[in-house]
Amino acid sequence: MKFSVVIPVYNVEQYLDQCLESLIEQDFMDYEVICVNDGSTDHSRGILEDWCAKFPPMKVIDRENGGLSAARNTGLEVAQGEYVVFVDSDDWVEPTMLSRLADETQGEDMICFACRRTDNGKADLLEVEQGNGWDYYNHHALEARIVPFVCVWQRCYRRAFLLENELSFREGILHEDNEFTPRVCLKAKTIKVIPDVLYNYRVRPGSIMTTRGLRSKESLVIIGNELSDFFANKMGIYKTTVYRALTQCYQMAFLNNNKEENCHLRQVVDWKAYRRVSRTKLRHRWNFYRNRLGL
Repeated sequence: MKFSVVIPVYNVEQYLDQCLESLIEQDFMDYEVICVNDGSTDHSRGILEDWCAKFPPMKVIDRENGGLSAARNTGLEVAQGEYVVFVDSDDWVEPTMLSRLADETQGEDMICFACRRTDNGKADLLEVEQGNGWDYYNHHALEARIVPFVCVWQRCYRRAFLLENELSFREGILHEDNEFTPRVCLKAKTIKVIPDVLYNYRVRPGSIMTTRGLRSKESLVIIGNELSDFFANKMGIYKTTVYRALTQCYQMAFLNNNKEENCHLRQVVDWKAYRRVSRTKLRHRWNFYRNRLGL
């Protein structure tokens, strides 16, 4: 089997039909669709049952609510395809997505493609590119983009590559893509970028991407703490780009005037880790001391 498409599903009855229809109408046949029902309490489960009856290559896995990372990991565990594609259940894909990816894959660890924002119809303009994942990360991770660089659904991944390198999603946090993508890029020996727009990203109020509550801010701090320690032990690689990205995680967490929240976040921050990544720019060092002192 060429592709496994993993779709975490949680309370998306308004959008789920469009997502699944876009996958069932692919002009490519050698794939499976794995929907992980993450404890939905709306009509999402019934919608999944209806689509399963129409499309046998689709399977549904039910689990207690554990969050997006846990649902993706569950799908990855049962996937059988040579490549894995992650799709969010409120988005949809182009009917040519899998056929285009099949045309381009030649054993690369990752294939990267363009995505369209549905609120403004804009997409990043990508150029054809080949190389290794860490060069790719350092070239593009800090670019101003239509779709955030870290989002995992703008790439497909060779399944054996993920499993051999024990690359899964960190559970128990939000913004898991910020934690996953740098580690994957570090390990990827071969990548290819194609310019095709294959994915449609829906921006909607209340989604994880648009939520900035305390748990969201805590997650950004945890990601900064853990990845700072992770990359501190990696010798012989260029770290400035990832350190600047992690500094942005900390800074985004503190971008508010809520003194009570900021006081709580200061208890979560590993200040040694934050200081390590803040050394690449004078402005980042100043933000470190300002956040440390609560100025």
